[in-house]
Amino acid sequence: MTSSRTKNKNLAKTAPQSEPVRRAATGESGRIQSLIRAAAILDAVARQPEGISLAQLSAEVGLHNSTAFHLIQTLVNLDFLTQGPDNRRYRMGSRIFALAAGALNDNTLLSLATPLLERLSAETGEAAHLAVRSRHEIIVIARTAASGLLQLAGHPGATRPAHATAIGKMLLAAMPIGELERVLETLPLPRLTPNTITDQATLRAELDEVRRTGLAHDNCELDADVRCVAVAVHDFAGRCVAAMGISGPAWRLSAQLVKQKSRQLSAMAAELSALIGFDGSDKAA
Repeated sequence: MTSSRTKNKNLAKTAPQSEPVRRAATGESGRIQSLIRAAAILDAVARQPEGISLAQLSAEVGLHNSTAFHLIQTLVNLDFLTQGPDNRRYRMGSRIFALAAGALNDNTLLSLATPLLERLSAETGEAAHLAVRSRHEIIVIARTAASGLLQLAGHPGATRPAHATAIGKMLLAAMPIGELERVLETLPLPRLTPNTITDQATLRAELDEVRRTGLAHDNCELDADVRCVAVAVHDFAGRCVAAMGISGPAWRLSAQLVKQKSRQLSAMAAELSALIGFDGSDKAA
């Protein structure tokens, strides 16, 4: 009977090479071969959140076990990969997450979101917004008019009240409960229209509903003539890093239209989330 070690060795020898590795082997790329192979290894590990063994990894990238092992150990030593002490399976390392977090700043988010906001406005016929949170403030970093043309917020760092906006409620609802409670203790709840939520109990109940449905609404709470809806944008770690929303005149944006256009909004937010590394799993927080 063929041993599992022999099977793994044969599998590594006969497995088709990944495209980057094939290009390196055939001389189609002028890049350093080891870098291309290392990139293929990182891609393969990233596709296996539960971890991947050396034999599986070697087979997937089309490299002999010994070749893959030396590259993998270098990546482990540099903290790009980590290896579980029990099952010896490889996962993404801390350095990858540090690099991703450093790359994901407001400017990066804005540049990736801009064409999506333009498309969202063009498809829905409504204004679109992208906002982030800074402590208890909600900062709109970009908006598009209903025509789909990009317009930066009224002035750099324009803020919106968290309790009276869909984007604000979404960003509040996504916070860890302990942090949210600390913010709510000092969050002012001024009445801006007859529909504005002005008491803590009602706001908490609304945030519970936002977490349940994944949708946040502004039913003429900031402006008596404007209705809004917002959803979360998630990063590679599943964290809510921004809120994307659409808004329109209340006389036109009926409850039925809000429901219909929320699907378009959710699809666009999912597209932006994918661009910043979210894989769509249930790890979103």
